[in-house]
Amino acid sequence: MKYDFDTVYDRRKTDSIKWKVGENELPMWVADMDFKTAPEIIETLEARAAHGIFGYTDVTDEWYDAYIGWWRDRHGFTMEREGLMFCTGVIAAISSIVRKLTTPNENVLLLTPVYNIFYNSTINNGCRVLECPLVYDNGTYSIDFCDLEAKLSDPQTTLMIMCNPHNPVGKIWDRKTLARVGELCAKYHVTVISDEIHCDLTEPGTEYVPFASVSETCMNNCIMCVAPTKTFNLAGVKTSAIYVADPTLRHKVNRAINTDEVAEPNAFATVGAIAAFTRGGEWLDQLRGYVSENRRIFGDFIKENVPAASLVKGQATYLLWLDISAIGPSREVAAFIRKTTGLYITAGAVYGKGGEGFLRINIACPRQTLIDGLRRLKQGIEGYIADKNK
Repeated sequence: MKYDFDTVYDRRKTDSIKWKVGENELPMWVADMDFKTAPEIIETLEARAAHGIFGYTDVTDEWYDAYIGWWRDRHGFTMEREGLMFCTGVIAAISSIVRKLTTPNENVLLLTPVYNIFYNSTINNGCRVLECPLVYDNGTYSIDFCDLEAKLSDPQTTLMIMCNPHNPVGKIWDRKTLARVGELCAKYHVTVISDEIHCDLTEPGTEYVPFASVSETCMNNCIMCVAPTKTFNLAGVKTSAIYVADPTLRHKVNRAINTDEVAEPNAFATVGAIAAFTRGGEWLDQLRGYVSENRRIFGDFIKENVPAASLVKGQATYLLWLDISAIGPSREVAAFIRKTTGLYITAGAVYGKGGEGFLRINIACPRQTLIDGLRRLKQGIEGYIADKNK
């Protein structure tokens, strides 16, 4: 393998949020990889740093070309240049858009369980979260379209935030499902924000479907949020893009992010994205293979050593969704595991309705770290079951 994903790096003294833990604790919670980014990106950022002047930075033609080329070549979707806008982050974009496109007390619809920060972006802007729980059956997730339509038809529902692919369940939404969502949202005048930050982190041989690519209806009623940050472990660089095809909707989004002052790049934001999308493809392909093998190892370990739990089959992200509904409530189980083993993972309950019987675990780490985490997980669950049965 050309690239190194096996080296374990000490991140404890780097101001890492993920690694702000006790000395004997192992964090496998937040969506942040323990791999160095692609050497080609590091080289580009080092060259920019060596220049030594870090004044105000503009968005260049190369930045537009990098996004357009990547989505065309990787995902078969052609973005128009005028539809692209720079933003400092996907959540910054979502929060600004919620603020601009809603008024207080309106509903923002979420398919739950879903990324917990969507709740913050909604509630902090004075809106109500309207949960449409996904249907979980035989280890797979689907949308209850009767429930979805009923909630979209409420005149107070003005916005829907999609997660595509879906975090935390790891599902890639197919074209037919996305088309139906798009048709219902257009029917009831509900704008769609599609968070596609995990789109490049799919299982080898699988591909995600950009929401805007599905139909003219989807294209004209959606705001697509994308970034290289999850894919290439660049979250701290603060770089993302928003794609809006419809000119009227685009104007509103543009005003939102400029009013909130999240539309200007720092000195590394554009060059980092350009390097990722023009030079990072081979690194990403090898990363996907490595994470896929981690997923296989994790699944086999759970089957053999933790039969009371079961791994939900996911096709995307490096976040695994572990069904512990036969063991206990997720907050209680996660707290016990951390207290007794030091393994820090996320209780599914934080992701809303339907997450109560699950744990979310980040496997974007060297194999040595993964094995350590699995041993702690086994020890913690066995200890919890023994303690419960006393």
